[in-house]
Amino acid sequence: MNANDVAQPMVQETNIANPQIISLGNICLLDGAWTTSANFSGLGWVWMDNTGNTQLMGMKNLPRRESALHSEVEALRWAMENMLQHSTCQRFGTDCKELIAMLDDPHAWPSFATELERIETLRICFPEFSITHVPRARNQFSDFLAKNARSFHRELLFIGCSIPVWLPRPPQA
Repeated sequence: MNANDVAQPMVQETNIANPQIISLGNICLLDGAWTTSANFSGLGWVWMDNTGNTQLMGMKNLPRRESALHSEVEALRWAMENMLQHSTCQRFGTDCKELIAMLDDPHAWPSFATELERIETLRICFPEFSITHVPRARNQFSDFLAKNARSFHRELLFIGCSIPVWLPRPPQA
């Protein structure tokens, strides 16, 4: 009889307003990469359509930011700018719970006031903006792009529909 029981999916509770997403359709996944020893911080994002297929991706490096969290904030800002320019996507996903907490209560993060003001200005352009926590295992592609951008030895900016030939193969591309 136990074999006939349908297992109920477990919903993982988080301290954010949005529940953990099940579907990764029409979403822009983003990530920032930072280490104390690198000259650059890396940013990466991947826009996937309603069927889960990658439509566009971007990777960029910037002079190393103050912290890993600063890199995550920059990754969100850059991803939002690109979604406004290249798609109708209004959903974002990150594996950084602190980033989501910052957006939920920006006044609790006074050292990020300038960065959060920029994001709030962009947010006005998204009538249905949402950001959701995505497990790290489901965010490997944007992580791959961000880490490769960070490790690049000169300035880098790439936006395209496919993986450049000069990059190694990503984990799930």
